[in-house]
Formats: sequence, structure tokens, C-alpha cells
Amino acid sequence: MNTQMQVKNPKTMAFILMLGAFIGLFGETALNMALSNVMEQFSITAATGQWLTTGYLLVLAILVPISALLMKWFSTRQLVIGGLVVSLLGAILAALSPSFEILLLGRLVQAMGTGVLIPVMTSVLLIIFPIHKRGVVMGIMGLVITLGPALGPTLSGVIISSLGWHYIFWISSIFYVVLTVFALVKIVNVSEITKPKIDVGSILLSTLGFGGLIFALATMAEASFSSPKVWGPLLVGIISLVLFGVRQMTMAQPMVNLRVFKYPMFALGTAIMFLSILVILSTAILLPLYLKGALLFSAMVAGLLLLPGNAVNVILSPIVGTLFDKWGPGVFVITGSVIVLIGNLMFMMFISATTPVWQIILSFMVLFFGLTMVTMPSQTNALNQLPRELYADGSAAMNTLNQVAGAAGTAIAITIFTAGQSGYVVDVPTATQPEIFAAGVKYAFYFITGISAITLICSLFVRKASDTQQPTHAVVKATQPVRD
Repeated sequence: MNTQMQVKNPKTMAFILMLGAFIGLFGETALNMALSNVMEQFSITAATGQWLTTGYLLVLAILVPISALLMKWFSTRQLVIGGLVVSLLGAILAALSPSFEILLLGRLVQAMGTGVLIPVMTSVLLIIFPIHKRGVVMGIMGLVITLGPALGPTLSGVIISSLGWHYIFWISSIFYVVLTVFALVKIVNVSEITKPKIDVGSILLSTLGFGGLIFALATMAEASFSSPKVWGPLLVGIISLVLFGVRQMTMAQPMVNLRVFKYPMFALGTAIMFLSILVILSTAILLPLYLKGALLFSAMVAGLLLLPGNAVNVILSPIVGTLFDKWGPGVFVITGSVIVLIGNLMFMMFISATTPVWQIILSFMVLFFGLTMVTMPSQTNALNQLPRELYADGSAAMNTLNQVAGAAGTAIAITIFTAGQSGYVVDVPTATQPEIFAAGVKYAFYFITGISAITLICSLFVRKASDTQQPTHAVVKATQPVRD
């Protein structure tokens, strides 16, 4: 079945969507390099400051599943332009922020716009390009998804050192204005508006579920698990997610069609993406802390030191995308997972307060060499198995879990980093501040390396989507959208 929809300027549409998503994803980690500056300016702790990243990801995790419903109620133009305008308002609010609370509010508003743009981008790209070109297109989209948060600390390091952290948001605002103008002219409607019933119960359970889970993980950085403000939200989150899942499976028109997980390669690809994003976002918040706090580099130098790893991602992504159409996913995902594990093992061995910087640069390059080979093939292979009517649902489900992974990775990384520092101070009371920083980061990389090992195990089961067994006709038929 040919699922492509003919549009006049597919490449222009793709460019607008990808750049809009890139700015939003760049925003996920842009303040990581400025965290110490923000902590000093507003007199806050690292555990409080990390909410600038975790809160952003939390909003994405809440909003992305709702986006599947929005795509059935509003046109492509309305969602893209609306997402860009909301992102612009959030960026301006953050740029003008006189206090931490206003800065956090601006971040959350910007995240609302990004939470609309990301799933719309995925769904639209699957519709406007034929399946034989998806490898290249999804390769570029994979580059956007991984490069945005990975490049955040690098670009922001240069901006912070030369202009100040407020300009991260002013520069983003300029891009949002230009993209909004282009979107008004070039974006056309490609989604099918079916206007299903809005289920308030599903929205409430989704919000409580993802919100409670991420809030609990983030709070663990400053409170023990026995604290009610940790286990309380965690319990509410788990129960809400279970009830949300049961509700979706029993509804005729679910908010997020969880039947997409009956497609085996979609379920596996989503799991691998979840683990990969967790690694990317954990690393994105830990390395700036390490380079500035342990090796004592400035924000600009620390950002530039991460550039070679990002360059590997930029160069390799289109190559992997092109070869994916010829070779399939298996060879990339397995090989890439092995390389990711090697990269994290290198970090575990090398990290200290006196590590030669070339070892960190090399480790980061190896890590992203592997991650680039894992993310795009996993995502493309997963979505390729779905019929067109499930693209929006599959995109929403995958992107929701990606944002949950990012928020969880950030929260867990800071929690383990803090615990590692505390343990090291007890063991070595005379340790210097750089040594304490290095010990905390190294401790967190034990967790990241463990996640990499799980990813490798999952990769061994990847098969080309067209070669796997599809769900029964009855299941597919049950998920057909209701047309007006």
C-alpha cells in the first residue's frame, strides 16, 4: 500500500518541522551548561536547578500523548503555527525572567510548543515521503532528535561565555519568528481530522501518571525514597499509568492507541529508542557538570570540547539513513549498541579530576558514533511496521516514551551524581571539590553503562519490519479511524 500523500513542497515542509523541533529539543539541554551560572544568580541548589531541564521534559511527557488527540482535532497548519507561537512566547518569557520561578515558567511554556511540534513532525514526514525514501528522511529526523539535546551544551556554552545565558532564549526567539512566517506560507494540511470524543479521564490519568513518575524521580535528588514527597507521587504515577493503559485498551477511540505495541518491531524499536534517549540526556547533563566542575574549563571551552562528538553525529546520520534502505536495521542497531557500551566503559575508566581532556573527547565521539547507528534505524524500523492510520498513535506513543526517558535520565543522573558525591566525601573527607565532582559523575556512569548493556541485549532481537509477522486482520481493522 502506498501511504504517501502528494504535497507541493515536501522538503520545505520537512525543513520547517525539523528546524522547529530542533530548536525545541536544543532547549531541553541548553541550560545544562548554564546551570552553575543560574544557581549562582538565583541562589539555588543543583537539585532545584535541574528542574529547568526535568520540568521541560516533564511537560513534553505529559503533552506528547495528548498530541495524538490534537492531530485528530486540528489541522497540520494550526498545530505547527500554534506550536511555534507558544514556543516563541515561552522563549521570550524565559529571556526576560527576573527570578528562577519566571525562568522555570518560561521553560514550561516553551516545552508546551515543542510537545506539539515533535509528534506532528514525525507523523507528517511519514505521510509526505514514500516508504523507499524514509531511510534518508528519518535519518535526518534522527539527527534532529539526537543532535538537538546533544548540541545544547555546546552551542549554549559559546552563547553563555560571549553574551550571557539570557541570549539562549533571544536567539531561539528569532528562529521561532522566522519559522512562523515560513510556516504561514509553506505548511499545508495533510492530517485527517476525525474529531474523536475528548476523553477527560484519559487526559487526567496520563497527566497524573507521567507527571507523578517524573516528579518522584526528580525529587529523589534532594529527598530519600522513604520521603512521602517521593513515594507518594511515584505511587500515584504508577497507579495512574496502569489505569490509563487499561482505559486505552478498552475504548473504541482511545487517546493513544496502545494497540501499536502489538506490532513486535514497533514495541522493540520504541524500547531501544527509550534506552538510547535516556543515555543521551543523562550524558548531556553530566558532562557539562564534569568539564566545568572537575576539569575546571569555562562554559565556552567545555561546550567546544563536546563538538567533535556532535560532529560524528552530523556526519554519520545521513550515511546511516542512506544505507538503512539497502542494509536494513539489524546490522546498524547491533553494531551501534556494542559501540555505545564501549563508549560508556571508556567513560567509566577515564573519568577523574586529572583526566587528559582528549580521553573525554574520544569517549564522547565513540559514544555518539554508536548512538547514531542505533537511534534512526530503531525508530524508522519501528514506524515502518505500522499502517498509515496508526502513524499518529505510533508517533505519539514513541515520542511520549522518549520524553519520559529524557526526564527520567536527567533526574536519575542528578540523583546518582549527588549520591556519588556524598559517598565519596564520607570515604575521602579531605577530597577537593574537583575530585568530589568527578567521583559523582563517575558513579552516575555506572548506571548509564548498565542501560547500554540492556540496549545491546534488546538489539539482538531486531528484525526488518516487513519480515516480521503482522497482527491479525481483526486487530488492524479494530484500529481504523472513524471518518466523518
